Parts: sequence; structure tokens; C-alpha cells
Amino acid sequence: MRLPSVLLVPALALGLAHPAAAQSAPDRPAPGAPPAGQMPPQPQGWTMTVGVAPVFGMAWQGSKDTALSIFPDLRINYKDTLFLSVQDGLGWNAVNRDGWKAGPIVRSRFGRNEDDGGSPFLVAGGSDALRGMGDIGIAGEAGAFVEKRFGAKRQWRARAEVRQGFGAHEGLVGDVLINYSGREGKLLYSFGPRATFATADYMQTYFGVDAAQSARTGLGVSRPDGGLVSVGLGANLIRPLDRRRAVALFAGVDRLGGAPAGSSLIRERGQRMQYAVGLGYSFRFGL
Repeated sequence: MRLPSVLLVPALALGLAHPAAAQSAPDRPAPGAPPAGQMPPQPQGWTMTVGVAPVFGMAWQGSKDTALSIFPDLRINYKDTLFLSVQDGLGWNAVNRDGWKAGPIVRSRFGRNEDDGGSPFLVAGGSDALRGMGDIGIAGEAGAFVEKRFGAKRQWRARAEVRQGFGAHEGLVGDVLINYSGREGKLLYSFGPRATFATADYMQTYFGVDAAQSARTGLGVSRPDGGLVSVGLGANLIRPLDRRRAVALFAGVDRLGGAPAGSSLIRERGQRMQYAVGLGYSFRFGL
């Protein structure tokens, strides 16, 4: 989840809190967000945000088992120009005016462990449904984003992002979202729909079953085509404690598209509906 803040307005790839916590860190807001419609002041120089976010959700994307992971929240920003974090990746707001933002971005996608299905940050729960499927390593994804804020108070945000994978997968991944943000007293909120699309290479890596995997698991061979990965809704509530600290509650629910849901892995060992809920704390300071 990302909302405008005195720190940054980071690029959003996954929407709000994404249920695929095994493959990607949850997006979370930075502390000190201003009211909806109020443009954030430009950060001066370099800033850093540190925090932690326990997240409860599906053990892996497409799983029917749940897990608890504790994600670090580490962000480094230069003004409202450069950003680097676990959630947002590495990006540059090359265009940043009149409500528009656009530029290049590089993200990481965490691997998948066949023993418990979890990310490196899993602390409890997990899944044994992936045994025989083999591990999936870390993937990188490089591409570009474009974002527009609009409305009378710029309370609406639309964003699109396209990235080419390398490493664990070589597919093309696209994310789109629209969200609405506002304020009720000291409580900030944001919600909206989002969707992810990908080509066949991505689908085969995370949902497909090849002949060797079929022999080890007993699952039927599946080669899903490219298309819709998931569509869903995310929301968050943020309570700034002061200009440097904030706590946030975030949640999301998504439904897998037809291509991944048709895989024997999902039909026999997983489910289409995915969800995640988390609680985060962040502290920001200047460098």
C-alpha cells in the first residue's frame, strides 16, 4: 500500500496489501501522510524509513494454506525523485508534475520454497502442497510505470506498470490499479481495485506443472497460457502518530484468473481466492 506522504509518493506495483506474500513484500504506507487532496511537501535531501509489518495470508500465490510472515520495512528516498525499498523496488520519478508521475523501475520477486511455500520472512504456518515442485529462486523485474492523480482534491490515483522478468522467470508482468484516498479525523484511508497480467513464462514458472514435476507429485501436466493472473481489492487505514511515526492496518483479497486457476496445482492443491491482512509500524528520519 502506498499513499502520499511527507516522505514520498512511491510507485505502486501490486496495489495495496497483496496476498501473494510468499512472492512479494506487502505494499505499505509511509508515516505522516497528509489529508486527501493536500499535496505532500517535498522531502528535503535523503530520508530513510525503518519499520516492521507482520502479515497473515496465503502461504504462496494460489495456496489454500496460510502463513504468518514478518516483513522488514526499509525505505531510502532522495526528495520525491529516487526511491529504494523492499516494497517499491528501485525507481526514479523522471516525470513528476501536474499530478503525473512516470519513470523506470526495478523490482524483486521473492522465491518459493517447496518445503513450506513461504518467503524468507515466514515465521509460522506454511504449506506442504509444493513438495515435489522444486524451489523457485528470486526473480528481478525491470520496466516502467506511469501514474496520474486526479479529482477535485486529487483523491483518485490511477497507475499502470509493465516489467520484464529476469532470473527465476522471464515473463512480462503488468499491474494496473485505481484507488481513492481520504481522511476522517486523524485516520487516513485508501481503497480500490487492482489487477495483474502476465505472459506464459511467468504463468508456467509459478503455476505450471512440467513432466518432471508431474512425475514427482502425481499432478497432471499443466502449461497455463498468459493472461490475467489475479484481480482484487485492497484497502488500508493509517494512523499517523506524529510527523515521523505511523501505524497502519492493511488488507487485500484477490481472485486468480482463469489461466492459473486451471492449473492442476491450483485445482488439486490450492484455491482461487487469496487474502492477506497486516499491521505495520514505521519511523522516518533524515540522513
